[in-house]
This record gives sequence, structure tokens and C-alpha cells, in this order.
Amino acid sequence: MAAQFGRRLCKGAATTAVAAAAVAALSASQAPGVTVDGQGRQTTSGTAPSPGETADGGSATGNSPYYTDLPPLNSPNPSPTSGTGTVDPSAAEAGIPATVLDAYKQAEAALREKKPGCNLPWQLLAAIGKVESGQARGGRVDADGTTLSPILGPQLDGNGFALIKDTDDGAYDGNSTYDQAVGPMQFIPSTWKWAGRDGNADGRKDPNNIYDAALAAGHYLCRFDWDLSDRRDLRKAILSYNNSTDYLNTVLSWLEYYRKGTHEIPDGSGALPGDRSDNGTTVRPSSPVSATPPAPRPTPTPKPTPPPGKPGGAGPGPKPTDPGSPTTPPPATTPPTPTDTVDHLEAAGTATLTAMAGDTFDTRAAARAETDAGEAVAKVRIRFTVQGDTDTTFTGGESVATVVTNASGVAVAPALQAGEKTGAFAVRAVVVGRDIPGVAYKANVTERAADTLVRTGDAALTCTPGGEFAEVGLKATYGGAAAGKVAATATLVTSADDPAVNDKGPYFKDADGKAVRSLKGLKTDADGLLTLPRLYADDITGTFLLRVTTAGGATLTVELTVAAAENGNETGTGTGAGTGSEAPSPAPSTGPDA
Repeated sequence: MAAQFGRRLCKGAATTAVAAAAVAALSASQAPGVTVDGQGRQTTSGTAPSPGETADGGSATGNSPYYTDLPPLNSPNPSPTSGTGTVDPSAAEAGIPATVLDAYKQAEAALREKKPGCNLPWQLLAAIGKVESGQARGGRVDADGTTLSPILGPQLDGNGFALIKDTDDGAYDGNSTYDQAVGPMQFIPSTWKWAGRDGNADGRKDPNNIYDAALAAGHYLCRFDWDLSDRRDLRKAILSYNNSTDYLNTVLSWLEYYRKGTHEIPDGSGALPGDRSDNGTTVRPSSPVSATPPAPRPTPTPKPTPPPGKPGGAGPGPKPTDPGSPTTPPPATTPPTPTDTVDHLEAAGTATLTAMAGDTFDTRAAARAETDAGEAVAKVRIRFTVQGDTDTTFTGGESVATVVTNASGVAVAPALQAGEKTGAFAVRAVVVGRDIPGVAYKANVTERAADTLVRTGDAALTCTPGGEFAEVGLKATYGGAAAGKVAATATLVTSADDPAVNDKGPYFKDADGKAVRSLKGLKTDADGLLTLPRLYADDITGTFLLRVTTAGGATLTVELTVAAAENGNETGTGTGAGTGSEAPSPAPSTGPDA
């Protein structure tokens, strides 16, 4: 009776006080921190979902039944569990079948590229795969990752389960009346229709293929811009897969277990779970062996019962591994993950990060993961984050990127793309899954600049007093390339040696039509071209100087000539103050410089 209450009861069956008391009693013996709410549902302190926490009313699985087996308490070096009918259960519990494990890791890599801000760990896919199908029934898949026989949940006919009438005409589940969850990640057909992915590049989206199903699960968990390194988003994602507090706690238990360490085992050698949330004790129904429980593994030759407390006895000691087991025994202790061995991060030859607005940074942030002895640690996830008041992002528009360290322990962030906002900011690198100090890199975006400025035409710029000059066109370049959106200033200067604003001679007009002799706020177009506003001449004749400068130091000085026509001869050659028989200038304009 205790074992029966230990499993999650069917929806609606946990409303009695007796059920609540039984679950509470068993919960206390299963895991620390587990309590029971007023409806007899198991919850862990701080992890119970609150109203509105799930993404929507549906789920990937249609809230189908799932396996409730919990990981061994002494993870990551699991002890054998009795009554499974398998040989070397510790190897099967801690291990993940090779093809299944590869599918999880490939899905993680794909999501790292497509949605780096999600921070999806493959261990989460493994935890869900364990709870949904026992890792594709212990890795019973072919070389392409397709299950040897379909894995189907019970039909969702409303009899103890949700009521979901057929949505796929039986294409995936073979049931044209009601839907059933399908495959190793247990997608219902209506969800697979939009969430399905082709994870093994065979041109098909097959829910019975572990590569397709794992990639689909990854995308499903990463929707809504969730960041799975954030505990709250992680809970939302899991609850959206199957909206049950017990399901959440079970998945989190396996996630923590796999994070502490696991190992690869041969396909088909994994242990099958025993307990389901609908009180079933057999594997999920499937064709052609829908009602047949898995065949038991060979039982090792009985050995004399050792005294209590010794391996195989009544005490807590682990049972010996059967030397004839077809599975590969695990090491004496599960080795720590690479992430567990990281002691600190070091900047990996990163110079100052500087770029002009709109440009791609030439230098990338790089970090090296090291042990306390200074040795490189490969296969560690490093998260780079752009911080500060800036619109600079990584290539692709993300402000967060997660990269795995290479064999030298180095992770190189994607290239930074400078925005239009200038100024200083920072890029910070941390180890995903570890609470150790990160490293920060100073970065700066400077304004757009030009190093060369030339006229686009070579005709002399002349006019008569009171007339207008032809348009002045310029082109700015930087390093030989067009310098677009570069700020420029145009000023009528007193002389070549005196950059002060000349109060006589040619002038621009402001918005009110008043004369101004210095204009700021000019800017080249995307091709580095700039056409100056129209220039006008007053009544003073002579040669005047127009100087244009840009950010970056490019400068161009242009001569402007104002000459009166008298019998076809010019009568003035002044330099700005005016000489010869020049007519007196009208009162100088008092318009403000722009």
C-alpha cells in the first residue's frame, strides 16, 4: 500500500485526506525538502508553481503519464536498487545509452548556436527523456536514432487523462479517434505538428527518432526567450512540458543527478523505469508489444548471503556487479564533469576592445578555464554578456553568447557589432553552472571617423557679389573605404593660418534665412558623400577659404572667389578683408553659428 501511494496518483484521485497523508509520509523518506500541499501533491520548497507560471494551458505531452522513478540518493555514484530485474543497475541508472546521449548533446549544440541566450543544458533533455521514456526504453534505437518500436502513451480519452481527440488522423500514433503521446520525448501530435524538427538531417521530422525529438524538445523549452540558467525560467519551461508539480520535481531531481556526472553505456543496455504517474508498472503501451512488460535481464548466479552491512546483505552496502553482465560497468566513482574541475577563469590574450560606431570589432573577447593548478579545462560552457549603456551586441543581435572551451581551455566569444551609441561598456565572462568569479573586458565605441576628405568635382568655385556658388560636393573615406555617417563641420575661416570664423565674405543661411559662416552637425551619407548647403556671396570681392573637418581629423580647404564683372575683367583679389576697389560690405550678419 505504501508503494502504491508513493507513486503520483491520477489527477483527481489525490483529493482525499488519506492520500495526502500517505504521500506526505513517503515524501519525507524520499528526498530532503519535499513537502505536500493541501491537495496531497508533492512540492519542493521554493519550487511550487504559482498561478500563471506556466506558459499556457497546454503542454508538449498533453500532460500524459510519466515515469516517477527517482535517482539514487547517493548520486553521482548510484547504488543498486532492488526489484528492477536488471543486472548492474548502478551502471544503467547513471549511464545514458550512447546514441541517446549523442542526440541530447547535438541538440544542445544546435540551440547554443540558434538561441544562445536560452542556455539549454543537455542534462535537462536527459532528465526529461528519462522521465518520459526511460531514455528511449534504455536506448533501444537503431543506428539513425529511431526507436526499434513506437513508444506510445495511453490514448487521451478523458478516462483518467486529458481528453484530446485525434488531430493527426492517426499519422503519428496510429489512433484516429484520440491522440496519444509519441516517441522518446512523448510529444502529442498537435504539438509535434509545429514543434517537430529534423535533428539528423534526413529530411524528415519523426517523433520516434531521438535526434528529431531531442532537437524539438530543445526548441520547445527555449521558446518565449526563456533563459534556462535562470531558476524561474527553468521551472516555467519544465511545467510547460507537463503541467504537474510532481513532474517538475522529478525532472529537477534527474537534472541535478546528471549534472553531477554520468557516463555512456551501449545502446539497448539501459534499465527500464518501473513506476508511472498513473500507477502503471509496465512500459508505455506500444506496437507490437503494447501490453507486454520488458523481458527480464539474466539473473546472476546466487551467492551466499553476506552478513548485514556487507555488499549484498541487509545493510546499506551496494551489491556486487555481476561479472557476466552485458552492460559496461561504471568506474568505481563517477568522475567530476569538466565544469566541476574549473577553479577560475583567465582572460585569454584579449586586447582592448575598440571599434567605431557601426563597425565590427576586430578583437574578440576570449576566456580560458583553468583548474587550481593552472591546467586547461576543455568542454566547459562560458557565457559572455554585454553589459553597460550600449547598443553594441554580438553578431546576430544577441547581448548574450555561450561558447564551449576548446582543447586549450579557451572559449572565444562571437564578434561584437558596434551600434551607434558611443562610449565605454564591458563584456563579462562566467562559467555556466559554477559560482566562481568571472572576468571582465573593457570595451569602447568611438564616433565614426574619416582620414581623407576630397572634393567630388574640380571646377573652380566663383561667383559675383551678391550671387550664389555652385554646390560643393565632398567624399570622406577611412582606410580607403567610404566613411559613412561621419560628422563634419564647415567653416569660412579668416586665413590659412587663422582658423577663426571670418565675419565677411561668403556665407551659409540658417533655417531663418540669416547669414552664418560655420555649420556643425553635417554628416556624410552611407557612401561617405556630403553635399554642403548652398553658399552665398555678399558684396565683398576677393578670395576666401572654406575649411571642412570631420571626426577622425580629415580636413579639406577650398578656395572661394568673389569677383565683380567690369568689361570682363576681375577687379578684386582680396583675401577676405577685401582689397582694391571693393564695395563696402553691408552690416555683418549676427546670425548664430550652427
